[in-house]
Amino acid sequence: MTRKIGLFFLSLWLLFLLIVIITAEIPVCFGDNCEFIGWTNLLKSNIIPIFCLIALVIGVVSFLDFRYQMKGTPELSVKITEIQNIDYEHLTFLTTYIIPLVCFQFENLRYILTFIVILFVIGLIYIRTDLFYANPTLAILGFKIYKISGEFRKGEIRKEKILITKNKLQLNDRIKYFKLDERIYYASKIHADE
Repeated sequence: MTRKIGLFFLSLWLLFLLIVIITAEIPVCFGDNCEFIGWTNLLKSNIIPIFCLIALVIGVVSFLDFRYQMKGTPELSVKITEIQNIDYEHLTFLTTYIIPLVCFQFENLRYILTFIVILFVIGLIYIRTDLFYANPTLAILGFKIYKISGEFRKGEIRKEKILITKNKLQLNDRIKYFKLDERIYYASKIHADE
């Protein structure tokens, strides 16, 4: 569950970055009479960007944990018997959630509260429906999404499993995997020399 929450924050990394760019208020002065406004005033005028920066840090920590888990991928081998590329789901998430949320008016407290509620609801849906694999940040980092059926053990065929991988996969490829959820796996291709 914690990993799913972290991957949710990672999926909204672009949103948080854009909100920081839109809302950050950093006074700039180049004259002789310039004075620092003070840390208290600076922090008060940048509450939303600070929360977004914290969310960005959570996303980065989540990615580092995800990458660490990938390095520990066990040698559980699967032969792909059916495969479908579903990379379009990254774009669906981006256009459905991220782009509309950037357009909020962050000067009004009601809009800020509405934004937080919407983000919370999207997070609940995202985590409970296991959509954490449709992550535009992972797409930017070069990951691909496949839906496969495969021979997991001698003769045991499992259908409609979701793979997150950096490799380009094809029918009959052999992969090793790490289970992220009941139907979602991180996978890497086993090359002929392995």
